[in-house]
Amino acid sequence: MTTAERTDGSATELLGTLAADHATGALSTESGIFYLAAGHVVHVESAHSPDLGDLLTRSGAVAPAGWWEAVERAGAAHQVGRRLVDSGRLTAGALELCHLGALFDAAYFALAHDGAALRFRPGVAHWFGAVRPVPVATVLRESRRRVDLLHRIWPDPAVDTAPLTRGAGADPAGLPPRRGRTLALVDGGRTAAQIASALAHRTFHTLVELRRLAADGLVTPAPPPPPATPVHPVPDAGGAAWDEPDTALLRRLLDALEAL
Repeated sequence: MTTAERTDGSATELLGTLAADHATGALSTESGIFYLAAGHVVHVESAHSPDLGDLLTRSGAVAPAGWWEAVERAGAAHQVGRRLVDSGRLTAGALELCHLGALFDAAYFALAHDGAALRFRPGVAHWFGAVRPVPVATVLRESRRRVDLLHRIWPDPAVDTAPLTRGAGADPAGLPPRRGRTLALVDGGRTAAQIASALAHRTFHTLVELRRLAADGLVTPAPPPPPATPVHPVPDAGGAAWDEPDTALLRRLLDALEAL
């Protein structure tokens, strides 16, 4: 497969092929990028999910200055994760758990909201560096689990990516604390990813709360903005808090990876 080659089929199918080929490189979908090394997933990015640096700094786990120091010193060598640990800013175990949660969050979006255009770039590596390579089968299985769970709560996936607005009479008071904090940030403009980032929460945790709010009629996708009114120039007028991840689940996944 040549650099920037467009392919047919789904991202799930292509990931399986790349895993079987022990491929290294970056697979871009409509809504995310999978970085692979020797057929394993080492990093995933999506615009619909806060990145690892955003989560670590907003939660207070790593100071912003420490994060950017690691990026500047180790990004070119693809060793940012190692730099964070070696400098004492983060323990290896905390980094693995945080990275695994962010990887699965981004993979959910990259797969659940996949489009037709796919592109694989051989040999491309992510600047953060590998933390814990994850088998493609594990990533696909976890993404399917999330899709099924969210569908059971509320079947409309538009809640995941659209700007959200409150339903009539929606009030955070009286709701469970996490759900109330989530609803309080629904303002007609923020998306799930922006709400998760503002709360320093895992995206998937935020999606669960938003789908529950949607099921109760408290949150709906915001209507699209009206088309802009064209401007006609006038002649001669001169121009125009850290949220704990699902630690038990992540530790079970880490144990399973250790056993491979």
